[in-house]
Amino acid sequence: MVEESDVRVVRFGGSKINLRPPIISTDSRFVLCTSGDSVKVYSTRTEEWLHSLQGHTNQVTGIALNPANHLQVYSCSADGTVKLWDFIDGILIKTFIIGYPLFAIYVSEKHEGIVFLHIAMDTDSKKEGFQLVAVHLPKSAEQEVEAKELSAVSSHISPNPSCTAFGREGQYIAFARNLQLNVYFFRKQKTYSFSLKATDKKGAKNAFTCIACHPTDDCIATGHEDGKIRLWRNFIHKKEYTYSTQHWHHNAVNTLCFTPEGGLYCEILFKYFLYAKKTKIMSLFNIFTHIFYYGVISDCFLVFHIPLFSSSEITVIESSFKVCGVIQGLVKGDAVLTDLMIDPRSKALVLNGKPGHLQFYSLLRDKHLYNLDIVQQEYIYEAGLDQFEVVKAAFDIKGYWLATVEERGQKSADLEFFLKLWSYDERTQSFVLNTTITAAHTDRIISMCFSSSEETTMLVTIAEDGQFKAWCQGVDADTKQDQNFWSCDFVGSYHNLKPTNCSFSADSSLLAVSFQEVITIWSPDTWELLTTLCQPPGVIRDLCFGRLSCSKYLISTTTRNLLCCWNLLTCALEWSTSVEVSKLQSDPLSENVAAFSYQSKHTDLFVFKPNEPRPLFTHKNVCSEKIHRAVFVPREEPLNNCDESSQWLNRSQLYFLTQNMDLLTFSTATEEDRMLSSSTRLVIDDSVAVTPFYLLLGKHRQQQQKLNTPSHQAADRPQQPQGSVTITELLHTPAHVLPPASVLCSMFVSSLLISNTGVLKEMESSEQEMNSEKEEEDSEGEMEACDSQQELRVQGSVDEVTPKLSKAQERELKRVRKTDFSWMAGLIASKP
Repeated sequence: MVEESDVRVVRFGGSKINLRPPIISTDSRFVLCTSGDSVKVYSTRTEEWLHSLQGHTNQVTGIALNPANHLQVYSCSADGTVKLWDFIDGILIKTFIIGYPLFAIYVSEKHEGIVFLHIAMDTDSKKEGFQLVAVHLPKSAEQEVEAKELSAVSSHISPNPSCTAFGREGQYIAFARNLQLNVYFFRKQKTYSFSLKATDKKGAKNAFTCIACHPTDDCIATGHEDGKIRLWRNFIHKKEYTYSTQHWHHNAVNTLCFTPEGGLYCEILFKYFLYAKKTKIMSLFNIFTHIFYYGVISDCFLVFHIPLFSSSEITVIESSFKVCGVIQGLVKGDAVLTDLMIDPRSKALVLNGKPGHLQFYSLLRDKHLYNLDIVQQEYIYEAGLDQFEVVKAAFDIKGYWLATVEERGQKSADLEFFLKLWSYDERTQSFVLNTTITAAHTDRIISMCFSSSEETTMLVTIAEDGQFKAWCQGVDADTKQDQNFWSCDFVGSYHNLKPTNCSFSADSSLLAVSFQEVITIWSPDTWELLTTLCQPPGVIRDLCFGRLSCSKYLISTTTRNLLCCWNLLTCALEWSTSVEVSKLQSDPLSENVAAFSYQSKHTDLFVFKPNEPRPLFTHKNVCSEKIHRAVFVPREEPLNNCDESSQWLNRSQLYFLTQNMDLLTFSTATEEDRMLSSSTRLVIDDSVAVTPFYLLLGKHRQQQQKLNTPSHQAADRPQQPQGSVTITELLHTPAHVLPPASVLCSMFVSSLLISNTGVLKEMESSEQEMNSEKEEEDSEGEMEACDSQQELRVQGSVDEVTPKLSKAQERELKRVRKTDFSWMAGLIASKP
């Protein structure tokens, strides 16, 4: 057995970017949001993901801009650390070790060098007992520093970070929980508390859901479960406090925020109507006139956070009420009902998106591309209402056809479902509905798959009605030519047993359909039942054929925790092993098969070839969740120079999805080295400053110079001095993280100076050589001028134009003129 070596699990994307409200840079150019154990940086203009701030080992639970430096950001994590980043260049500046799991972070301009954190009062973080503590960040030259100076501000803090906010330039901090609002004044070191009743006369719920403080005025805005917004004043004196109530929202208010001018906008999740606004209402309250508008008023960009459909979506809105960008990651629904699929055309990952849609997600850019509306009905946002959902989907091998199944109703008596076939339209570059089959089966469709042949396209569906059906493009009875619609070609069953899965062989010559504990093998050409394989005890859950040299094998898994391999040539069981497999996935470009096994509250990975019962690769404790969705993604270029343990990743890369919608994959050391080399590929000479123009033109010009220059001249060319490490670091390090220029000036100038040892002697000798060469060239020039004049006089006209000689010919002529031919006179005189 080959154990793991340089292969490791990495978080590729898909994590929720709406776990905490995103923040925007002061120049409105960047959006920062938490995403799993990293912080993602996006561009507000292009909506592109620029880079990630990676360094935490657990979920990032909060981010906040550094008030002392607008180019830096703090992040806190459940790993018990606070990290300070330069988010422009993606540089980790410092790590502060707190030692407790952290759940939120707050900063204030008035409290420089201090951060406020949410810490669980109990070791069990699931309990709602939280306290707010102030942590003094020590100043040290070390990159990792222990911050042990903690002082408690208040206990019994709400676990919701939106219920805590700083007020009036950091003079006080307000926090709410359940029905109580508390205001802590730092100068007085005193807390004032204000309570509300559970319900009012009309039965409305008064519990606090969020809080916001005016930037310059003593005013606190609070949101409540019944949709009310209260504006609190005079809370400096506990007995004289007042509040006014604005009741406009139908449901609970999720977020409140003041604009720099004092306007207030709020965010809610509106479940019952107003679908034209996608259930999202943005209202702006002027706290003096109480006028509200649809939109947000602010001098800069506003990041509007949308938790609709539990999606990872951020909308960027300009001050002119214009949506200028939508940043969206992998949509997180209640459950992923379809498998993970790869679109053969766009190479995008395809799975369930928002209700009634399939989402196309770019793995290369970690970005949502577009949604394909499958249901084509307006979604009604009402709790408990049964609506159509996409439950199955499959692509054909070329990507010309897409099959989908949508259904509504949990019980068989109320079940409605449709089988749809979509064709790819070259003109619109999208899928267009081709055929809708309203009665494909009499009961729920369990599984379906396309044939693997490129010559003919066939779709097989199996259902709980005990039948499997083959669907093909219709044939005209008169012309005998394929028509642009689909119809049923064959209906099959086996002893009234319910089918569980189906799979085509690599060449589509065989179709395997499992019926509970029996595997049936069919010929798609004649629809003849070729043979049956009696499975060991247990209902069959997964089926897949081997590929390439292992195409004669059929692998299956059962509910009795058995992994079996059948030899189709002998119709005998080749081998079997006892392992609980939650997901079986074959690589379309190799013989490899991946099996995810869940046991002891963690998932292990086994990669094997069907002809060998021993795995090629194992990876223990891939994650703590059960894996039901995985896919092999073909690489554009195969990996080379991999060691034995990572050979299975040469042609394809394995992605899998956790129940928390984290998209994970496996990375090799070779792949990471290649990515690092590609990022520095354009840096040719460290002694030359790397500018954008140099990257675009410098390499091309250097190649042209090498082609146009003779080899012997290149050999005689003096070598350029290599740049020192100090200069290189100085030129490549961002200026805002360097020490003051006065400190570096003397060192930098000294590094540019050349040592004077032996320089004068070399200069004198070189000057003498240059003078002698110059005199010789001048004398040769005079001789050439005289000779040319004499030749012209002999020809009779000085003005007559003579052909010019090349430089090589001129050098050869000079050599001939300087040659002594006196020895020829003796030879001539000696002739008889």
